[in-house]
Amino acid sequence: MGDTTIIKIDSSKSPTGEMGQKYLASGKNVAMRLWENQEPDEGKDPARRDYETVGYVIKGKAELHSEGQVVLLEKGDSWIVPKDASHTYKILETFTAVEATYPPAHVHGRDEE
Repeated sequence: MGDTTIIKIDSSKSPTGEMGQKYLASGKNVAMRLWENQEPDEGKDPARRDYETVGYVIKGKAELHSEGQVVLLEKGDSWIVPKDASHTYKILETFTAVEATYPPAHVHGRDEE
């Protein structure tokens, strides 16, 4: 018999975090989360996280402010925020994106504000 460790996640039942993220599939080394219909805002104070983030924009627009750079993120764009980089997002248009974090953002309190 082949590998039977595949797990399907029904995102309609996924938990959400305090920052508005929906937690999707999570393994030992990487986790996914969804930022769905985030409304325009001025952004939060910059934060440094002890995980790397890669993301993909599904709809909307946002600015990623990181280490003196400002990058416009639009539908179809992907990005990387390195581990420990100071960053914040300013949502310009209702924004939906999926991110993967390594190691998983929600483990050991990494995802707390």
